[in-house]
Amino acid sequence: MSLTFPVRVCRPEARPAAQDQLAWKLAELAAAARPVDPAAADLAAWRLIDNMAVAVASLNRAPVAAARAQALCFPRAGGARVIGLPPAVQVDCTWAAMANATAVRELDFHDSYFALDSSHPADCIMPLLAVAQQVGRSGADLVRGIVTAYEVQTALVRALPLQAHRIDHVAHLGPAVAAGLGAMLHLPVAVIYEAVNLAAHLSLSTRQIRKGRISTWKAAAPGHIGKTAIEAVDRAMRGESAPSPIYEGDYGILAVLLKGQGGEVTLPAPDQPCRAILDTLPKAHSAGYHGQAIIDLALRLHGLVGDVGDVVSVQLYTKRMTHMVMGSGSGDPDKWDPAASRETLDHSAPFQFARALVDGWWHHDRSYDPVRIADPAFVTFWRKVQTVEDAGWNRRFDAALPLDKAHGARAVIQLAGGRIIEQELAVADSHPRGAAPWGGEDYRAKFRTLSEGLVSPAAGEAFLAAADGLMGLSAVALADLGIEADLMPIVPGPAGLFEQVRG
Repeated sequence: MSLTFPVRVCRPEARPAAQDQLAWKLAELAAAARPVDPAAADLAAWRLIDNMAVAVASLNRAPVAAARAQALCFPRAGGARVIGLPPAVQVDCTWAAMANATAVRELDFHDSYFALDSSHPADCIMPLLAVAQQVGRSGADLVRGIVTAYEVQTALVRALPLQAHRIDHVAHLGPAVAAGLGAMLHLPVAVIYEAVNLAAHLSLSTRQIRKGRISTWKAAAPGHIGKTAIEAVDRAMRGESAPSPIYEGDYGILAVLLKGQGGEVTLPAPDQPCRAILDTLPKAHSAGYHGQAIIDLALRLHGLVGDVGDVVSVQLYTKRMTHMVMGSGSGDPDKWDPAASRETLDHSAPFQFARALVDGWWHHDRSYDPVRIADPAFVTFWRKVQTVEDAGWNRRFDAALPLDKAHGARAVIQLAGGRIIEQELAVADSHPRGAAPWGGEDYRAKFRTLSEGLVSPAAGEAFLAAADGLMGLSAVALADLGIEADLMPIVPGPAGLFEQVRG
């Protein structure tokens, strides 16, 4: 059974009591002593493995090294671990959250969720783990926090669309992390309420983060929001208040940023487990989720086309979100620019289709090799790939249930001489409805593949064994959970503010 309640803008004289506000409902969700669903607990552990896999693969990339360098300016005995560094290196949990979440997000290679909007719910995991390590929580506490954060973020994504108003989806991440921390730390409702209000207030940013020239901040943004949510919880625990009602107020999120649009929020009843994590989707490829099925479709078509020089045009008929965010509807010439940043290319469906079709494989690093991307023959073919918004695909994506949505495209390839190749794929192979739905062994295989050459096999298997048994880990074992990796020497950039000393 679930509970549904409306969220609307209120007039100042009709301000709802705290107990009737969305932030309070989310706090009640977090504070309830609800059972843990075994399947949800298993997936929480697998998503931790997934996070660590993609984090390790990104450790030697400059944005991740920069975030790690910032974190090392805040050492703390008994703090949290930083991915890639020895267990003895510990930093304040806020900065561990920032560094580790940046490593996770850098390759755009972890989970996604779609309802009225999109999100990456696994962005919550590293902030929760960092706090759990610093304050001595168990694996069971961490799982409770993870499934709660997933429940909150997915509920907000189902009810309150942000993208239509050009607000970035991390606006839903902050309150989710705050609620997850409240659940993990067993905080009272009133404290979680203040933390959720403040985290929601401080998590807002524009959608420009994913538009035009996409910068390295795309990787850092979730860690920054997680860090902000940790600080919001700390402040609330000290008895401080936060702006409210943050959602319903006449100057609040609905009124100002969503132009007065409300929504219907659905949460599980107090005696029901948090199971929304089961509706979220894994990534088999390092690209924005809208490209997952498109890459799989291109891989199917590899070998059928022959010489791509004979291609006259490629049209990808797809849903509006793909067309606008990752395709021709964005109006961004960057999506066909061989000099574009990796962050831009992992949000370019034309690039992903062209690269996968030409190569017949996809790799988180080699597929983005600037030398190969700049090849004139490839660029010529790539620029023939366009997306087209299709009403039929919109209807298939607008299915009420998240797992019923179609994410893919129909490719129509016209060749010289008039021959046409046409094929479609509704969902990625790794999707629960796909050709090869992912389970625990797929996440473990992803970790082994991405950590090869960076983590010793023994250390990798020890981590997998601990993560697989996450629900049973003691506080001591959880505090030690992490990975030491072989880091390349990074040519240091300019010193930041935190390295400055009084002169």
